[in-house]
Amino acid sequence: MFSQKNKTAEPTRPQRTANPVASNSTFSVLGADLKIKGDITASEDLHIDGSVEGDIDCGTLVQGEQSAITGSISADSARLAGTVEGSITAKTLVVLKSAKITGDVFYDTLTIEQGACVEGKFAQRPHGSAKKADEPVLSLAN
Repeated sequence: MFSQKNKTAEPTRPQRTANPVASNSTFSVLGADLKIKGDITASEDLHIDGSVEGDIDCGTLVQGEQSAITGSISADSARLAGTVEGSITAKTLVVLKSAKITGDVFYDTLTIEQGACVEGKFAQRPHGSAKKADEPVLSLAN
């Protein structure tokens, strides 16, 4: 009597949206099999497992243990576990025990795991680049 649905009708599919991620932030991953020559700029988060030959400028950088970066790094926050050849500038920097860094390191807050290898000088960033309420902190992780 009333309209019945056809039993052989196609199942409904979820509607696709232009932006499948609901949040406003972005997260970029460079896999272990990628080798990039050139500078990288990311407005948000960047995770690198491959190798990069060039400068990196991003909000947050996470480097995998097998990753190699040749070039300068500039980030609000960086967590380094691989090889870096170049200067590093970060507000918050964590150097894990698997990291091997050759270059100067500029930071506001620094944490170094025991066993990390760094060849270069450490220096707090100039006070003009940090908020006055932020005090530079150095800590040693076990």
